Amino acid sequence: MTDVDSRAGGVLALLTERGQTLAVAESLTGGLVAAELTAVPGASRAFLGSVTAYAAALKRDVLGVDGALLEERGAVDPEVARQMAQGVRTALGADWGVATTGVAGPEPQDGQPVGTVYVAVAGPGAGEGVGAVADRLRIEGSRSGDRAGDSGEEAGERVRAGIRTESVRGALDVLYRELIGNAEGRVGNEAGARDVCSPE
Repeated sequence: MTDVDSRAGGVLALLTERGQTLAVAESLTGGLVAAELTAVPGASRAFLGSVTAYAAALKRDVLGVDGALLEERGAVDPEVARQMAQGVRTALGADWGVATTGVAGPEPQDGQPVGTVYVAVAGPGAGEGVGAVADRLRIEGSRSGDRAGDSGEEAGERVRAGIRTESVRGALDVLYRELIGNAEGRVGNEAGARDVCSPE
């Protein structure tokens, strides 16, 4: 069992224990967060479903991300991540929403370098509000699996795969942290309240 498997199981165990549900919105990770969650036996007790919104139009039309924000800042932005998490939570009727957006490469995007990733979590907040936090992950990717004779394209794809894998881990870690914080009586932050730079 990998640490990602363990974290997915831990997230689902906490949600199931509380009778709460989760929905996922993914861009950069293309369904990998949902895949990790659904690989856990009994995931359906807490996991409702996911939206893979790769295109900006889907982020806007399906998840409710502000169109002007997307035009001004692009998709790789903490507020976009927050709105994705809030949007999937609302669209699927879940207690919690988690979202990923970022740049796996090979080229920079929206002025952000390869390896820039934002993960966001939206959950029950104070009063009628919805709490939302976004963390910035700076991921180098992994070349540990490079082989002699790999072409530049093969090596690049290995790095992109490493960035996506680390993004899944980061999303589950942020979600787990917020679930623990919520259990301790800390409600989610209002959108725009913080960005945290996670260790590289």
